[in-house]
Amino acid sequence: MIEKYEKYIGEHELDSIFKIAEKIKDLSILHVNSTKAGGGVAEILNRMVPLMKELGLNVDWKVIKGDSEFFNVTKSFHNALQNGVGNINEEHFKIYDKWQEINLTEIPLDYDIMFIHDPQPAGLIRFKKGGKWIWRCHIDISNPYPPVWNFLRKYISQYDSMIVSVPSFGRDDIEIPQFIIPPSIDPLSVKNRKIPQTTVSRILYKFGIDESKPLVTQVSRFDYAKDPLGVIQAYKLAKRHVDIQLLYVGSPATDDPEGEKVYNEVVKAAGDDKDIHLLMLPPYSDLEINAFQTASTVVMQKSIKEGFGLTVSEAMWKKKPVIGGNTGGIPLQVINGVTGFLVNSPQGASHYIIYLIRNEKIRKRLGKNAREHVRRNFLITRELRDYLMTIAYVSNRHQ
Repeated sequence: MIEKYEKYIGEHELDSIFKIAEKIKDLSILHVNSTKAGGGVAEILNRMVPLMKELGLNVDWKVIKGDSEFFNVTKSFHNALQNGVGNINEEHFKIYDKWQEINLTEIPLDYDIMFIHDPQPAGLIRFKKGGKWIWRCHIDISNPYPPVWNFLRKYISQYDSMIVSVPSFGRDDIEIPQFIIPPSIDPLSVKNRKIPQTTVSRILYKFGIDESKPLVTQVSRFDYAKDPLGVIQAYKLAKRHVDIQLLYVGSPATDDPEGEKVYNEVVKAAGDDKDIHLLMLPPYSDLEINAFQTASTVVMQKSIKEGFGLTVSEAMWKKKPVIGGNTGGIPLQVINGVTGFLVNSPQGASHYIIYLIRNEKIRKRLGKNAREHVRRNFLITRELRDYLMTIAYVSNRHQ
């Protein structure tokens, strides 16, 4: 299957991936995260692990266990790390440590290379038996809430290296090697490959979306960091000037207990406007997401905090201009005025919704630029190569 990527990346790039993989074929590799479905980390691993296997690597993927109490704590950690404020006490830290010990009996820790994704399983390093451990951080830790960061830092300092998505997420108070590896999308996945217009139309009809009216879409969790209430406000401001529909699509995740609360607030803010479509779809609704992004006139990712935002690259790959929040990994993808527009407020988002709806030529130009930007920088083959190089480095196989 991996040969199918050649048409996007070229023969030389593909050869380099095989050559690096050859250097590390005898190593065992384990990825560990907190959910099998829902969110960008699980989505990448669902594609990355099979690709690694296809290269002949001995790789596995395990998901930690936790109850609602644990995931409430880790969600509080997540928010505190990204927002710089929090309400955390010693009991939270004890609950976190307790579940690291419980997972000790569930997760094999004797692989040559351990990829630990995000804060939820980071404390497993306490039980390291050997090998090289890499902490892969997918969130914004540039301005963390000190009590939570100091608690996690004592664990992260024990890793052999860490990976962040954006240069600004790097830490001066950690002495281990730090690598910058932006996330990626898979152009061959159901979510991102080209689908027939009849499929798009069928799915729009199924969900009651008017195919003849301009569609503004945001695909993301119902999470305060994604600013869903700001999206509703931007739509309502723009609606005074252009006749549009808004589609907000999210899905639940086992490690995100806050989603239902946020969803209920968004439903209330939407009111009885029949042109606002709020959907909570199950994980793996990839064909539906593909259809929605393909059908959209404009795509938004109006986050106020964002590790990367895979949905930005997904939409750009489908030649859609994206209006993105000026935060985290979004500016890596949205080059202001070239592949979309960066905004800092609902008013700014509303302005560019109106501008793009009224200017088809500019939409097409930005959309064309957007796809090429993703092809060059954010396809899964680039992230795969970066991971292989990191493994080669920490295992001293890079010579």
